[in-house]
Amino acid sequence: MPRVSGQLKYFSERIPATFVYAGLNIEREGLLSGTRGQQIAGRFSMIRTGPFPRTEEWSALIAALEDSLRLHAHTPGTLTKLDTYLHQRTKGMIGSLLRLVRSAAIEAVIDGSERITRARLEDIEIDVDAEGARAGSRSAR
Repeated sequence: MPRVSGQLKYFSERIPATFVYAGLNIEREGLLSGTRGQQIAGRFSMIRTGPFPRTEEWSALIAALEDSLRLHAHTPGTLTKLDTYLHQRTKGMIGSLLRLVRSAAIEAVIDGSERITRARLEDIEIDVDAEGARAGSRSAR
């Protein structure tokens, strides 16, 4: 990690630009520890993120995602009507959402149906975290 810290410090001192770094558990992984880490911590601010809340912004995100689909037989509004299901299924994680919809779109192209349905979405496994939560909710039923 010291080499990474040194490189980030070098960039921030010599390049007149705004940098956005993203990562998981930055404090615990050593990037901000030690002398060099303290210097980096003094130059940057941390913006913590988490799951997307189930709000109008989530619905707008689903609408924008659906609008970007280029499936010939997809019925507009199908995904926006499923916004609550999509939030529950992905736990509000955008990466999980994108993987789910992208996988469904790829399958729709491959099988020639050219549309995404809830049944298709149900058949797709996404990431370990989302699937673990899904398995827990199934066993609770």
